[in-house]
Amino acid sequence: MSAEDDQQPGSTAGTARGAASTAGGPAGPDTSDDPDAPDALDAGQRDARRRLLLSFDAFDASHHRLWLRYAHTQAGSKEAARSIVEAACRHLLEHWEHALRQESLTEYAWTVLKEHVARWLDERGLRPRLAATAAFQAAQRKVLLHELRDEFAVLEGEIGLYAAIGRLPERQYDVIVLRYVLGCSEEEVAGYLGFDTAAVRSHIRYAKRKLARELRTAPGPDTGGD
Repeated sequence: MSAEDDQQPGSTAGTARGAASTAGGPAGPDTSDDPDAPDALDAGQRDARRRLLLSFDAFDASHHRLWLRYAHTQAGSKEAARSIVEAACRHLLEHWEHALRQESLTEYAWTVLKEHVARWLDERGLRPRLAATAAFQAAQRKVLLHELRDEFAVLEGEIGLYAAIGRLPERQYDVIVLRYVLGCSEEEVAGYLGFDTAAVRSHIRYAKRKLARELRTAPGPDTGGD
């Protein structure tokens, strides 16, 4: 478990809830000191608000650690990752009802996270820091490099591998980072990205073929990725 995993799930959600409340998001405005407010902000409204917050907290609890770890692979530090994830959670909570109406909540939320990662990097004139992170270095030494060697023969080096991964299409890039750098199962990757395991396997298969071409290696007998 990496250092950024020490962040407790829900701690960012608490910060986001406070910001959303101030902004009049799902937490709603504070009417406790308003003498003209109805005695009971209607029980139905309170229950609806509570259910929204509970659903957001449940979603955050199941995605928070992975989001931090992914943001860390892109930004290069746990402090930056926390800042990015906090901003993404704040945005999600402020638009939670809209998020819940999406065809795939997980895919929508992942898009929000990616937008905040891209904005953070763009504002600082940076590119993703994947190669500099301990998680990527460990993956190169272990799972990713080993598996690609098994399937495509010896690679041309770690720098070449990183550059080739960086040129993958966005979904293939995300799948490779989640599956091999962060160690998620195919089922977990599917859940985080909002599509089925068959699609995950397809992205892995095409990503490996593209990496093989980029690194000028010859495919081995098994290129299915299944």
